Amino acid sequence: MEVLANQPGFIMPVFSGTGQQYVRYATLSFTLKGKPMQLSLYKSVSLSKLPQYSDYLFLPFADETNGVSTYAGGRYIDLSTGDLKGNTLVIDFNKAYNPYCAFGGGYSCPKPPDENKLQVAIEAGEKTFAGKNGH
Repeated sequence: MEVLANQPGFIMPVFSGTGQQYVRYATLSFTLKGKPMQLSLYKSVSLSKLPQYSDYLFLPFADETNGVSTYAGGRYIDLSTGDLKGNTLVIDFNKAYNPYCAFGGGYSCPKPPDENKLQVAIEAGEKTFAGKNGH
């Protein structure tokens, strides 16, 4: 894991409505199913201003299960700066969950950036429900 400094803010697109501003917080490098992988970890600019969310980190990702056995738009994992142990972070894909927009309209859910598309199937975590595949 490499924590990034002085990253410019950017608007992370959402499935409907306007985007939200984030900064890249860290680059996570790991091996999964024998393949080298990389994901970006993000920090919400607006949430980081609220004391109760100042340590909140966001890991949106897409993988080859999207639209098959998981929500088509990708899934999320919530983390905090307290989860960082030196240069190490445990990514527990069992904690991957569907965004609110998977369950109904009216939500502005961030779309996982292209850089967080894994070329592997992540079978762990929340699956689709009742035939809903979303976008």
